[in-house]
Amino acid sequence: MKYIFEVRMKPGYTVEEYAAAWTEASRIIQQTPGAKGTYLHRKLGEPDTLLAIAHWQSKAHRDAKDDERSETVRRILARHAEKCETRLIGEFEEPEWSVPPQPGSGNEA
Repeated sequence: MKYIFEVRMKPGYTVEEYAAAWTEASRIIQQTPGAKGTYLHRKLGEPDTLLAIAHWQSKAHRDAKDDERSETVRRILARHAEKCETRLIGEFEEPEWSVPPQPGSGNEA
């Protein structure tokens, strides 16, 4: 499943500051059972807006995670609550439909 949220920086807080703290917290959270990685994207045309996508084995694994187990994660999340506006976009299942790059197109991974 994917847990997707948008983050907008408040004045005085940079994307780079957010990303550094996000990386630190994410490394800890990725030790949680069922965590499958997380990605941070900068929005085109809005450099102070990010899209975060956290991948989890299941919604149950995501719901069971406990950020309270780490003082570092608690501290980072509290700072983010003060310095950013975060909006949950939603929780999504793994894709049911996909069209990967076609062999010979030059776009394959």
